[in-house]
Amino acid sequence: MELLVAGCNSSGGRSPSIGQAYVGPMMLVLRQDISSRSAVIGTVHHGQRLEILQQRRRLIRVRSADGKEGWTDERLLLSTDEIARLRHFNERARTFPSQGVATTYDALNIHTEPSRFSPSFIQVKPGEKFDVIGHLVAPRKPAPRKPLVVSSKPVRIKKEEKKPKIPPPPSPPAPKPPQDWLEMSKTNLPEDDDKQAEAEPTDDWSLVRTSAGQSGWVLTRRVFMAIPDDVAQYAEGRRITSYTALNDIRDGDQVKHNWLWTTVEQSLEPYDFDSYRVFVWSLRRHRYETGYIQRRVKGYFPVLAEAPGFSVCLENKGGQFARRVYSFTGNLVRPAGVKPCQPQGLEQPSQTNRQLLTQAQAEQNAPAASLYARVTNRLRTWRKRWFNR
Repeated sequence: MELLVAGCNSSGGRSPSIGQAYVGPMMLVLRQDISSRSAVIGTVHHGQRLEILQQRRRLIRVRSADGKEGWTDERLLLSTDEIARLRHFNERARTFPSQGVATTYDALNIHTEPSRFSPSFIQVKPGEKFDVIGHLVAPRKPAPRKPLVVSSKPVRIKKEEKKPKIPPPPSPPAPKPPQDWLEMSKTNLPEDDDKQAEAEPTDDWSLVRTSAGQSGWVLTRRVFMAIPDDVAQYAEGRRITSYTALNDIRDGDQVKHNWLWTTVEQSLEPYDFDSYRVFVWSLRRHRYETGYIQRRVKGYFPVLAEAPGFSVCLENKGGQFARRVYSFTGNLVRPAGVKPCQPQGLEQPSQTNRQLLTQAQAEQNAPAASLYARVTNRLRTWRKRWFNR
């Protein structure tokens, strides 16, 4: 009977599984031991399921589907919830409108989360084109994660301490603080330095989408918008965050585009742009000229090229959002109304594609502003443009 039971054991002496995880990076190396110099057992790729066999602090021994067992870093693995959230966000990001085509001059790693500590699962080659679809400022620290392996340590029950038969004498009263304790607590550092010391370091991240439809996060400073140089030369030291072609114009044998772009003066801002500008091609001077410009705003993606021209989502001083619509006919830009809007909301991964589609349809079907509102907005725009008020 003992021989029959031993023969029916299909595990073949394999270590039991204590959990499961998924490969985070594009390619992950499994090593024979916990040392980084130990022999390589095999490699696994992004999204593959692994069985967790053992854990030593930050290192985890896993087993792949083909039976290879090796050690890797816990930070390079994704839990079941994390891989599901990543796939859902990838599907959701396919619906985001492009904010412009960009490129990179070096190999660019695309991360699963806007964090330097998250695994990179895609790599973009130098010169390869991709779409920019979002922006986010995130703290430069590892995001809190649930452990991949839940320890099953027994709960220790504290024994009740025996009270002494004779109670101890009462404690003496605490000494009073000195009268000048507030002055003694002050530092000789300026208030600005204190705030800067307390400020948490952050990074600028851009959400990009490759030609294959995969989306992920890259450092914004590694992204270069692929707008033509004869327009990009007017950036005046600002960073171009988005751009789109409004229409075409023929100048002899050449076909030129009229462009809309958004820029930001400083990085690490919570909004996506602080200025937007329309460039029109002059048939008289055969060069690009400014057809419309608006500065000192707080704008959010998406910027839409839609009838009758384009629209931008802005935040007013009261913290409310409104989408300003502009008509573009020939080389003339005119305000065409205001309708409600909501920023893209990259911090809300639980929002479904159907909700996004409903939101977009609601913005398109919103009624335009009245004639009085359009005239008032136009006068306000002229006053800001000519008198800077």
